[in-house]
Amino acid sequence: MKNESVTFIMAGRRQRNRRWILVTSFLAVLSCILCFAMLLLGNTIYPVKDIIRALSGEQIQGVSFAVNTIRLPRMLAGIFAGFAFGLAGDIFQTMLRNPLANPNVLGITTGSSAAAVFCIVILQSSGTVISFASVIAGLATVILIYILSRGKSFSIGRLILIGIAVQAMLNAVISYLLLVSAEQNIPAALRWLSGSLNGSQMHELPPLIISVFIFAPIVVVLGKHLSILELGEQSATSLGVSTDKTRMMLILSSVCMISLATSTTGPIAFVSFLSGPIAKRLVGVGFSNLFPAGLVGVNLVLAADLIGQFAFVVRYPVGIITGIIGAPYLIYLLIRMNRKGEL
Repeated sequence: MKNESVTFIMAGRRQRNRRWILVTSFLAVLSCILCFAMLLLGNTIYPVKDIIRALSGEQIQGVSFAVNTIRLPRMLAGIFAGFAFGLAGDIFQTMLRNPLANPNVLGITTGSSAAAVFCIVILQSSGTVISFASVIAGLATVILIYILSRGKSFSIGRLILIGIAVQAMLNAVISYLLLVSAEQNIPAALRWLSGSLNGSQMHELPPLIISVFIFAPIVVVLGKHLSILELGEQSATSLGVSTDKTRMMLILSSVCMISLATSTTGPIAFVSFLSGPIAKRLVGVGFSNLFPAGLVGVNLVLAADLIGQFAFVVRYPVGIITGIIGAPYLIYLLIRMNRKGEL
């Protein structure tokens, strides 16, 4: 009887493992297809062989500029920003055990956005200055929300409500900055605030790429502890997890990634909100869905950008398309949580 139980459990684990591998492989292949489409499609569709030659460094009139200067930076910005948004969103949702607890709702991306807008319209800075200011502002926003949400005991509901309030305050700050800024700086700030891959340049991408390569492995390694944190503070501590240290590492890694992603592409709406639930639905239970959530974020950003560029007569920024996709899900989630008494 005992052997049969062990066999049954192991068979279930192998089945879940196969599902995780299949889903992750599918998401990775889909990402590659969308990357190829990003390089191929544009005002002019070039032959595949010319695109490959341009990527290899060969100078081809028209092709090299379009591919290496416009399309490749746009694709890379979508890949790394999407992965950062998806990964960070899933971390917050899992760690705080609430689908509303993502960086968009909590105001973290808004904090980074306020700092970036200040640099754009007041200081008229770009590049490294915006990246540094976004990270500092994101961390400061997290600290502010945590301090304000502390009471006699930690409450996720209180943290979310205070995060929404801080987000509203920071949005007011952004509106004020736009009102007092020079008229010529407003279009650039508004285009950035909508969340866009337009105008992505290769020299602006290294901070984002480096942050993903540094912090994503840390987060994935800590993923096994993340699932234990879902059990609650006492249970996680009894299982030998250093909850404060693990939570701090996860928060710092997530905020650094998402702040740099925001400074590069602007606050692309709902990617961090949607990626985790979609990945969890695809992967199922039993294995970490952090890496699949990152890939879902990549696919959402690249697919939304392609739709915004080519599906309509007018071209829309990627943030507009993800907002159209994410808003109905947010309404559905709020209705479902209200019916369950979770709000």
